[in-house]
Amino acid sequence: MANSARLRAALRPGRAYTWLWFLLTVPLVGLSVLRAIPAVWPLRGIQLLAFTPWLAAPAAAALLLALLGRNRWHAAVSSALLACLAFWLFPLPAGKRVPGDGPTVELRVMTFNSKLGQADARTVVRLVRENRIDVLAVQEHSQAFQERLAAEGLAALLPESVTDPADNAGGSAVYSRFPLEETGRVGGTAFRMPILRITVTSQGRAGVLEVTNVHTRAPVEHMAGQWRGDLAAVGRVAAGGGSRLFIGDFNATYDHAEFRSLLRGGDGQGLVDVGVAAGARLVPTWPMDGQLLPGVTIDHVVTSPDIWSSSYAVHRVDGSDHAAITAVLDVPAR
Repeated sequence: MANSARLRAALRPGRAYTWLWFLLTVPLVGLSVLRAIPAVWPLRGIQLLAFTPWLAAPAAAALLLALLGRNRWHAAVSSALLACLAFWLFPLPAGKRVPGDGPTVELRVMTFNSKLGQADARTVVRLVRENRIDVLAVQEHSQAFQERLAAEGLAALLPESVTDPADNAGGSAVYSRFPLEETGRVGGTAFRMPILRITVTSQGRAGVLEVTNVHTRAPVEHMAGQWRGDLAAVGRVAAGGGSRLFIGDFNATYDHAEFRSLLRGGDGQGLVDVGVAAGARLVPTWPMDGQLLPGVTIDHVVTSPDIWSSSYAVHRVDGSDHAAITAVLDVPAR
């Protein structure tokens, strides 16, 4: 009888809500500590941080359990967790921009990781045509993908190109409506990241832009150090000043301190993540191929603060685990 009484007491609704609350809240607190403290976290910490936006659902469930269990302390903790998540998910300000009233030149850009060249080239060319893209940056670019793009008529839309195809993930390509001049590469990175100068012209105006096709190592296996080094190397390029565009697969989200550190660079004035500034930071870009993982945003269009953006969109492409991103930028004219 005594054992039955203890069992009934343990199964009372209030106790059940308490146990469920603890089961949800303990890992939530641990992950929130990872997000709140910009430490050099180990590999698993880096990977878990990418999924920070998805903590909102269990945090809301924990608050509901606290309310159902009528526990004020639990409700206070859950409310604090939700407040932290809201602050992290919707950062203000989204990006520091330098106001300017001078003339600008419109530039339409697109970035896409082709998954070792396996993506559907016809869809890519269609997106270029329909969005009137001026500059296309491709990561994981292969010779076979380059030939398929050519067969679909990409050269008629973007006749200028600097390509470096490869059989592994290190291939890259930049296609442009305007002349391209390769001025260097990001140093010390696992994959080749070309830096190009583009002179954008329209309606008698011209603007000069430095474009970096970004593809950092993914933080997997023993690559955490290389991942950090790649992001830091991109950040050093950003410190050079001038009108700059960093576009591609950063393999990092806004919830990684290393990526936010990159954004704080840029000649002391900071950089702007166009997706974050557009309020679309929660729109995932990976994985797009049916993997049983929550979607995260690891592909980015990042600009120096003198460049404004008026459009940002994410597009699925068959054959790749990444989405394509398009954006419309206003580059200062000289």
